Amino acid sequence: MTVVADLLSSGADDAVALGAPGRPSLSYAGLRAHCSRIQRNLAARGIGPQDRVAIVLPNGPEMASAFLAVAEACSSAPLNPSYKEKEYAFYLEDLNPKLVIVGDAEHDVVSAAKALGIPVAQIAIADDAPAGSFTLWDEEADTAHPGAADEALVLHTSGTTSRPKVVPLSQANLFASGTNIANTLDLTPADKCLNIMPLFHIHGLIAVVLASMKAGASVCCTPGFNALKFFDWAVEEQPSWYSGVPTMHQTILLRAQRNQDALSKIKLRFARSSSASLPPAVFHELAQTFDCPVIEAYGMTEATHQMASNPLPPGVQKPGFVGLPAGPEIRILDQSGNAMDQGREGEVCIQGANVTAGYANNPKANAESFTDGWFRTGDQGYLDEDGYLKITGRIKEIINRGGEKVSPLEVDDVYSDHPAVQQVVTFALPHKMLGEEVAAAVVLAEGADVSEQDLKAFGADRLAAFKIPKTFVFLEEIPKGATGKMQRIGLAEKLGLGADA
Repeated sequence: MTVVADLLSSGADDAVALGAPGRPSLSYAGLRAHCSRIQRNLAARGIGPQDRVAIVLPNGPEMASAFLAVAEACSSAPLNPSYKEKEYAFYLEDLNPKLVIVGDAEHDVVSAAKALGIPVAQIAIADDAPAGSFTLWDEEADTAHPGAADEALVLHTSGTTSRPKVVPLSQANLFASGTNIANTLDLTPADKCLNIMPLFHIHGLIAVVLASMKAGASVCCTPGFNALKFFDWAVEEQPSWYSGVPTMHQTILLRAQRNQDALSKIKLRFARSSSASLPPAVFHELAQTFDCPVIEAYGMTEATHQMASNPLPPGVQKPGFVGLPAGPEIRILDQSGNAMDQGREGEVCIQGANVTAGYANNPKANAESFTDGWFRTGDQGYLDEDGYLKITGRIKEIINRGGEKVSPLEVDDVYSDHPAVQQVVTFALPHKMLGEEVAAAVVLAEGADVSEQDLKAFGADRLAAFKIPKTFVFLEEIPKGATGKMQRIGLAEKLGLGADA
């Protein structure tokens, strides 16, 4: 079979599956028993393979075990615990779950669910319970087991430029992606991941939790990313790897300077980065700081996360590239659906066992997103002579400056090399004559001082004149989304920058 339950069958009974800082761990035998009990609980309330269950829990081992248990039985619908009531009302109405699992009876999602007539179940955690173990209710019934084609996970796209689309992912999708990532990272039962990613997002759910379960490895589930606690957690837990988004890695690197003693006690086999482009300067600093390979990967919700990844040694890790195909087949197509030659830029398209069969109830989006069975990612890029994929930009994010196309990622990479720049995100600024002008939001390194003119002069040595940002906005912090990714689309509006003359 190729279902989620099969991914949990690898771990030895007495091996640690889930842990959390300062809490007793849950073994694989305990996790399997927990998942079986929750499935029987759900079956007692008439919830089975064709149903959805929303999960609104804080980051931690219970979120991980709830996802695994629900995904084994039916379709899990994790939602951001930071949403407000009106947001929950939208997502719950869109998803129509049979149940909402919560950790707090006073949470905003409870009133939204009640208004829609959706039952709510609050988890109960015993004082001495191992990490991830909880109960719902006493009633149990025999369970029906989902098939490979049944839905196992449902998420929404970010909806930055349009209404969020519903992405259903099957049991087979999750099995394929968890297996692909475990193989790419050569995970074994000896590995332990320190999870700092949110577990309502595809990155943490698949790359960390499912891939680790497939390998019989363990996951230490933190309450979420906390730069002040990262090094203490890493010293205490001794993980062999962690995965994060670039802004997390940058923040960790800033703290590393003040945590040299802790750093000397941390022995990572590798550090992984995904969900946004990792600037080469950060790649090199991360590799040097932790004295380990940095594995940049490329993922998206519609691909059940991973599409490409840089290989582990002795394979080559190429800074600025998202690696070799690592699961689905990758092809570069032009707008008409024709394959592009090696080195030619076009739209990155994928096909494989981990790719969604299509958006739910959205024939228009499906017609636009699939060409002859190839899913169009919306990313622009090319394959180099070694088969490594270079992402040159998000097609919707490409800046059109009076007909001259500018890749924000290219500009980001240039300014990431400036010693005074800690973070940078290039974005489109509305312009009355040109349509769009190039702008950049910058966070300066601690104690650094640099002017707009200095930055323009720095760019002049590396960029064509039309690519140099006309406007630099200096910020204490660049706006980020729920997963820590910097927000490029709509940034001008968020910063109150209107059309320039």
